[in-house]
Amino acid sequence: MGVSPKGAYHGAMARILVVDDDSETRGLLTESLAAAGHEVVGAESGRAAMDPLSRREFDLVLTDLVMPGMNGLELLRWIKESELEPEVLVLTGHAEVPTAVEAMRLGAYHYLAKPWNDAELKEVVAKAAEKKALRKENVNLKGVLTHRDPPPVMVGESRPIRELMGVVERVAQSASAVLILGENGTGKELIARSLHLRSPRAARPFISLNCGAMPAPLLESELFGHAKGSFTGAVATKVGLMEAADGGTLFLDEIGEMAPAMQVRLLRALDSGEIRRVGSERAFHVDVRVVAATARDLERDASEGRFRSDLYYRISTVVLRLPPLRERDTDIPLLIQHFAGRPRGGGRPLTFSPAALELLARYAWPGNIRQLQNVIERLQILNEGGEIRPEDLPPEIPASPAREPADPARLPLAEIERLHVARVLEATEWNKSQAARVLKIDIKTLNKKIRDYGISRAAT
Repeated sequence: MGVSPKGAYHGAMARILVVDDDSETRGLLTESLAAAGHEVVGAESGRAAMDPLSRREFDLVLTDLVMPGMNGLELLRWIKESELEPEVLVLTGHAEVPTAVEAMRLGAYHYLAKPWNDAELKEVVAKAAEKKALRKENVNLKGVLTHRDPPPVMVGESRPIRELMGVVERVAQSASAVLILGENGTGKELIARSLHLRSPRAARPFISLNCGAMPAPLLESELFGHAKGSFTGAVATKVGLMEAADGGTLFLDEIGEMAPAMQVRLLRALDSGEIRRVGSERAFHVDVRVVAATARDLERDASEGRFRSDLYYRISTVVLRLPPLRERDTDIPLLIQHFAGRPRGGGRPLTFSPAALELLARYAWPGNIRQLQNVIERLQILNEGGEIRPEDLPPEIPASPAREPADPARLPLAEIERLHVARVLEATEWNKSQAARVLKIDIKTLNKKIRDYGISRAAT
């Protein structure tokens, strides 16, 4: 059954096949993904999925693992053997995790445990759709040289941004490795794409990989590929992302989360310019520019033995530091104007009252540009028309008289700190690692403050 796309979606729309023998589960998944803007088709079994897969091109297949007849693993093998190219996501119960891991070794993009979190489902689907769209784009671009002015990717006129983009312009012309440092949400991947688009490699692939998203064995197969028969269930040879990015740029996000054994393999590949697929002795020469990124203090991690120092020096020929939004607050009105004038997901352009703009401009934005963009998009979707006023802003934006005492200077110091910690936790969606970085404290201290102040997710 086809479902028309509707509602808001935060990325490229995808054509998705949902495969599950349970009609209620299939209906919930179909409804959720259609509401996110996707075109969704359902199939009640693995065998029933073969016909639509043979007749139409799907971007993603979301399949249950345990089904009568052809199960999810068998469907995945059939997809690979048929040389079809959708990204495959698998749903699994807790007792089936080893099978889900095996599915990822066979080429599945990711797995989700039941009962799934709807926000996590949409996020994983969005990333898989982006990867599929990027693969299509790389095929279209391969061997085609076009000349165009690279689009600006960092909105802002502040001195930190002007200096950063000046360095990007110069560094883009070289083949040197680049390490991008910055808090979550500051735009590290945007800078990586900007480097690629401004480089002589612009017509070749740009491929990104989140190093913290999967365990080392799966990351090894994803990065270097594997040979047919290299492990149980490897029914086809898989091309790794380093090989797929040949001639282009490989963006390694969250490289600080990479396991030590993988760091050794990556260093060897970067030093030699050669890779070997898992289970193969054959070496391939690759010409890849590596751009890495992390929110960690990687230099300190290297000096204290938490990250290989030789790999750190190999990937940090040039270091770009992205300022958090609170350190470029003069750019906030420009960013608001930029996002407000570009409606997404059926939203509408926005106008703001001076008072609302002032509140937005003086907010600390612990989630940085990503948080600001999400707030504006939320307002675009929910706004019924007219000017945005202070009372229309979401609860995490402080300083509205309804949310904060008129004279916070009269509050006890401990209460001011409690409010600040609670707001940062709320703004970062209780990501304690990110909140601790914003507050410039370690997680142990943050946990103590949460206990001492009695802060909970309901705190205001």
